[in-house]
Amino acid sequence: MKNRIAALLLGLSLSGCAGYHIGNVKPHYLADIHSIAVPTFRNHTFQPNIEALLTDTVIKQLQQDGTYRIANVHDADATLKGTIQLIGRTPARSVRGNVLATTEFNLTITVAYSLVDKSGRTLTGPAVVAGTTSFFVGSDVTSDERQALPLATEDLAVRLTSALTEGW
Repeated sequence: MKNRIAALLLGLSLSGCAGYHIGNVKPHYLADIHSIAVPTFRNHTFQPNIEALLTDTVIKQLQQDGTYRIANVHDADATLKGTIQLIGRTPARSVRGNVLATTEFNLTITVAYSLVDKSGRTLTGPAVVAGTTSFFVGSDVTSDERQALPLATEDLAVRLTSALTEGW
């Protein structure tokens, strides 16, 4: 009798988890997509080699997420096409007593992307995603900005991966 009551209580307590599962929660319009090809993004800015850094960071973020497998263009279910549109810096903090001298900048990278399936049909996009970071100014603003670029690309990759895996 006690065993039956214990089994009944155990069964009732575990029935609250019915319907839940652990795993990918892709948007419904990407349900058939299991692998993505990520060719090198196009660069419409004057920053050299940023397209290689950004493409590599996006691939690593997609691999870390695990929702989609990375494949070459011929084997993939869809291809992620991206264009780096803008790399901009805006002043965030100025020197006390001199508003023209900046001590901190915000760095923003903007990318337009679309996800296209094998037949050429656009699944998502064209959409725009941006990654940001901030950096303090030392003796050379250009080298300080160059050192901040990987942080902005990582933020952009996280946001892009979230858009592809979660739909927002």
